[in-house]
Amino acid sequence: MELHYTNLLIVVAVGFGAPLALGFLPRLRIPSVVVELVAGIVVGPAVLGWVHVDPPVAVLSAIGLAILLFLAGLEIEFMKLRGEVLRLTGMGFAISFVIALGVGLAFHAAGTVRSPLFLAIVLCSTSLGVLVPVLKDANEIGSKFGQLVIAAGSIADFGAVILLSLFFSRESKSTTTQVLLLGGLVVVSILVGLGVKGVEHSRRVRDVLQRLQDTTAQIRVRGAFLLLIGLVALATNLGLEVILGAFIAGAILTLIDRDQMMTHPEFRTKLEAVGFGVFIPIFFVTSGVKYDLNALSGASTLARIPLFLLALVAVRGLPALVYRGALSGSKVLIAGIMQSTSLPFIVAATAIGRDIGVITPANQAALIAAGLVSVLVFPALGLALLKRESSKPAAQSPTVMPTTKEALP
Repeated sequence: MELHYTNLLIVVAVGFGAPLALGFLPRLRIPSVVVELVAGIVVGPAVLGWVHVDPPVAVLSAIGLAILLFLAGLEIEFMKLRGEVLRLTGMGFAISFVIALGVGLAFHAAGTVRSPLFLAIVLCSTSLGVLVPVLKDANEIGSKFGQLVIAAGSIADFGAVILLSLFFSRESKSTTTQVLLLGGLVVVSILVGLGVKGVEHSRRVRDVLQRLQDTTAQIRVRGAFLLLIGLVALATNLGLEVILGAFIAGAILTLIDRDQMMTHPEFRTKLEAVGFGVFIPIFFVTSGVKYDLNALSGASTLARIPLFLLALVAVRGLPALVYRGALSGSKVLIAGIMQSTSLPFIVAATAIGRDIGVITPANQAALIAAGLVSVLVFPALGLALLKRESSKPAAQSPTVMPTTKEALP
């Protein structure tokens, strides 16, 4: 079969143009992913009909999804997931999932959704990749507030991916079988991680890696992609989801490559350049191309968008109340707003749900639309509130709480 690249050309052009256009409008604080999705809808069959998903686009989009989850796994800061941070955020996720189940059951009772559990899992995630730049802009990345938000997002992402793989896989297996397969994947992943860590203890291997890492070999980048594709292949062969293998690969790399000696400080930057510079934009634009805009034509479907948005706030925002003993009241409110931001996981999870028939096209479209609104509104609102909070005179700041610039133990 002869391959054609016209569709891929348009998708790549959209992926290039989205951040470039935003670069000319620095005051317009819209995440590039939003513009990529919307532009994909415009050039896709729903509006202009310029682009259709053919094999080149489909393959690169699938790789983009895997790399997106891989980089999400890389963002987990395991060293900070301890002590009070782990206790509070772990409790927060447990509360979040209970609320999500309640919300799912309410929607199911109203005849709105097919699977209350699937909706609960979709609502449990937080877009950590969107929030990290916001926290950096507010100089809160190392503060108590920043650590809690990042830890909460990390646990939410990990928990959502695990739950989705356990209960909703394209391969029809019992939950017990899925648990056993997941356990097998985790065991193999740990063995791989220990093996890589053991090999890197060899001085000769370290010297070779250091010599090749900045040459055309880019040996560390190649090794990272070998780990990614290896665990993705293993996950799919076990009947698990691609996103699980990719996420675990990123988490393993985070654990085994801390680079405390700073011998390869540009390694993460290179991985992000490959991911965010090439493959991930293709995934988001393609998701827009496949977006069923016609599914939003009914008034009842449009009404679900604010309902799903409120559900996100309830599921991810309300559990921030567990931070009341560690943060001021205003910071608890801001944490709840920011944790309610979710989009990439919604896009990935609803695509899986659509394939296995647990979500309707209308609900998929409404959930993605709610996710778009969340990334448009909540990070910008959170940043504005953080800046207003930091501009308050010291005398007006709460005196019963420790300063937000102190890191948690």
